Amino acid sequence: MSTITDAPTLLAAVHHTASAQAPLAPTAQAPLRAPILELRSAAVHYGRVEAMRDVSFALQPGDIGCLLGPSGCGKTTALRAIAGFEPLTGGIILLKGQTISASGESMAPEARGIGMVFQDYALFPHLTVERNIAFGLGHRGSQSDAGNVARVRELLDLTGLDQLAHKFPHELSGGQQQRVALARALARKPELLLLDEPFSSLDTELRERLSLELRELIKASGTTALMVTHDQHEAFSIADVVGLMRDGHIEQWDNAYNLYHRPASRFVADFIGQGVFLPGKVLNDSHVQIELGELDGSVPMPCHQGCDACGKGCAVDVLLRPDDVIHDDASPLQAEVMRKAFRGAQFLYTLKLPSGREVLALVPSHHNHAIGERIGIRLEVDHVVAFQPTP
Repeated sequence: MSTITDAPTLLAAVHHTASAQAPLAPTAQAPLRAPILELRSAAVHYGRVEAMRDVSFALQPGDIGCLLGPSGCGKTTALRAIAGFEPLTGGIILLKGQTISASGESMAPEARGIGMVFQDYALFPHLTVERNIAFGLGHRGSQSDAGNVARVRELLDLTGLDQLAHKFPHELSGGQQQRVALARALARKPELLLLDEPFSSLDTELRERLSLELRELIKASGTTALMVTHDQHEAFSIADVVGLMRDGHIEQWDNAYNLYHRPASRFVADFIGQGVFLPGKVLNDSHVQIELGELDGSVPMPCHQGCDACGKGCAVDVLLRPDDVIHDDASPLQAEVMRKAFRGAQFLYTLKLPSGREVLALVPSHHNHAIGERIGIRLEVDHVVAFQPTP
C-alpha cells in the first residue's frame, strides 16, 4: 500500500493482466482441471450482423461464471448458443470435452444435459411447487416414480421450499419463484446450469439478498453454472469468474478483483466500478509522473510509440478509483468539494484538483463537508493502471 505525503511519492505494486482473454492461472493448491464448458473462437451471425465473434473461455467444474456487459453486447446470444438455441457460424463449443456445437452442426438442446433458468422463470401456473419441480424430471408434473419423488423432496429441502410444496406460483414471492425455477432446472442433475438475467424481475433490495442466496444454493448443489447479467454487482456477488463483453467479443475473462484493479482494456476500466483518468508522463521503466506525484513501480504498459517505457516522456492516462483517494486533514494536498452523493456509510465526493481536473473519493459519512470546502487528500494505491491517451 502506498501513500503520498509532503514529498509526493507513490510506492505501488503494479500488476497488469497479460491478455484480455487469458484464463486464471492455476495454483499449487488448485491445479487446473479439465473444463466442463469451453468455447473456442465461437461466432454467431444473423445475416451480415455479427452478434458474437471469436469468443473463447473455459469454465471449470463447480465454478460459477458470468457473462457481463451492456445491452446488445452478445452475452445472451452466447448463452443461447451454449444451450443449443442458436447455431454457430464459426468456432466450437465443448461440454466435458465433447463438441456440442460447431459451424454446420449442433447437438439438440434436450440432448446436451444442460439446465436453464429463464428470465421470467416460466413456471406453470396450474402446477404446485413440487409438481413444477417434478416437471423438470420429464413426466409432466406427476410423481408416480419413487426415485422422482425422492429427488423432488431433496430439491425442496435444498432450496428451502419444503413448507411451500403445495403452493401455486401466484402464492409465492419473487424470490420463492426463483428458487422453484432453480430447483426445476437442477432436477436432472445437469452438467451445466444456465441462468438468463435471473434477477431482472426483482427490485434492487431483493436482488442483493437473493444473489448471495442463489450462489449458496448453486454451490450446495455442486453444479457448474453460467449466468448473464448487465449488473456488475450481481456478477461480482455470485460469480467466481466474469467475462466482460463488448460488441460480441470478450474483453476480459477474469475474477472480479482483477477486473476492478487490473483491467485489461480501457473499456473494462470504464465499465467496472467508477474512476477517472489523469494524464501522466512516462519517466522511465519504473516511474510515471502525474500531477499528484511520481508513481514508483513498473510501468504497466508499453509506450504508445511501440517501445518499452522509453523514457522520452510518452503520454499515458492513469486510472484513479474512488478508493485510491483518501481524505486526510493532515495532508498538504488540497482539493475542493464540487459534488457529493450520500451513500449511508460513505459520501462519494467529486473533488477538483488545483489543475481543475476532478477525482472521486469515498469518505466516511461522518466527514460531512460542504460544497466548495477544501479538504486534504492523499493517495493509497495498490494497483496502478495506465492506458494510451484517447485521441
